[in-house]
Amino acid sequence: MSKRSPVWHPFHQHGLEETIPLVERADGALLYTEDGREVIDAISSWWVTTHGHNHPAIVAAIQEQAARLDQLIFAGWTHRPAEDLARGLTAIMPPELEHVFFSDSGSTAVEVALKMALGFWSNNGDPRDRILVLEHSYHGDTIGAMSVGERGVFNRAYSPLLFDVDTIPFPHAGREDATLSALEEACRVGNVAAFIVEPLVLGAGGMLMYSADTLREMRVICARHDVLFIADEVMTGWGRTGTLLACEQAGVTPDIMCLAKGLTGGSMPLAVTMATAPIYDAHYSTDRSKLFFHSSSFTANPIACAAANANLAIWRDEPVLDRVANLASREKAGFDVLAAKHPITNLRQTGSIIAMDVDVSDTGYLADIGLKMREGFFARDILLRPLGNTIYLMPPYCITEGQLGQIMSAIDETLSEVL
Repeated sequence: MSKRSPVWHPFHQHGLEETIPLVERADGALLYTEDGREVIDAISSWWVTTHGHNHPAIVAAIQEQAARLDQLIFAGWTHRPAEDLARGLTAIMPPELEHVFFSDSGSTAVEVALKMALGFWSNNGDPRDRILVLEHSYHGDTIGAMSVGERGVFNRAYSPLLFDVDTIPFPHAGREDATLSALEEACRVGNVAAFIVEPLVLGAGGMLMYSADTLREMRVICARHDVLFIADEVMTGWGRTGTLLACEQAGVTPDIMCLAKGLTGGSMPLAVTMATAPIYDAHYSTDRSKLFFHSSSFTANPIACAAANANLAIWRDEPVLDRVANLASREKAGFDVLAAKHPITNLRQTGSIIAMDVDVSDTGYLADIGLKMREGFFARDILLRPLGNTIYLMPPYCITEGQLGQIMSAIDETLSEVL
């Protein structure tokens, strides 16, 4: 694209003058650019595309709904796609999560969850204002979501806007007891409204992974101290970890849960925050001052809800988790070969999320090798965005054997080049 484009891209340093390709169309795991390239989307376009780009059933649902009802105020009004989606979600999610609040993105789903938690305690006459977070977390880029995320280069300039939180150390393998002890102590002090976690896998924090046993114990501690448990399943939901929800693997039901990204199969922006009856009941009153004060213009957009309903139908009618298991096996085989050939450490995997660290002295999100690898992948028609020195894969479940092989070859060649 022209360097004179007025577009300001997210998480992109325009001063480095990287090439910004213009994508004209997509199909399955492939992106087709204006200059005739076929690029394999190895990260599901930022972890959203589950079944593949332009899935026919989802496209058809969007087209049909767009011709019927495009938008409707959702404050005191409703429509069939939202009603169907809410019922569809409560049918497949943990039964305790009885209530569905719509929003527009993962970040706003987290904002809603935090406000629900604080409102719960305030409306019940026991106002609490402490939020506990897990070290290295990332929950989004709005103010509340940034506040409960890792502090650093992501948000240093905005620190005057962020509220204080208490951080629990990440449960690295062999050091889980330190995490659990810290959580126990933080909860015991009191005045804790909620603990928010990314279950099993911390995404932007470096694809850090921890055990289901640890997740289960964290939930037990929160319940023991009457602390609300918020699960941010925005990335980990919809099969990424090998189950519909990451929390399933720990037998955990949160008080509040955030879903987005794969909710519409990655086709439309839509999010939900699901809550248990006590959370809803704390806001249910004849007193209008206790209503839940949150909305946006496009809450429960009918077209987005129709896309999400088509996604639910795919989950009902097709063997999605079998595809995830098959993909995970193929990814592991490829990464094992790469790890044996290159200086790789900490190879790890949860479901179809697989990651490894390139063993270099310059590490972290801004590590120079990350940009070099990204350029190398793009030169080989692969969309991969390393997190510093961490290479990870999270492709659509429809990716073919040949396409996955091309990704592995591109990683192999790029590592040989940049190292």
